[in-house]
Amino acid sequence: MKPQDILFILILIVLLFKRNPKYFVWAGLVSILLSIPLFAFWVFFTAQRFVYYGVAFMLFACVFFILDFRNK
Repeated sequence: MKPQDILFILILIVLLFKRNPKYFVWAGLVSILLSIPLFAFWVFFTAQRFVYYGVAFMLFACVFFILDFRNK
């Protein structure tokens, strides 16, 4: 496991306890924004992982938005 994988898991665990979809959206956007300079410097493996993390955060945000919508 790389350091960014461990950081992703830690952030994901914290956000899962908070269960606020807005935090997941922000985490996804930050992750995607962090990948842009890495693509520019040709660090493709790490940049690709950050894009995957961004998509995962957005997916969790969609799930929690749907759950919140169903509960209201």
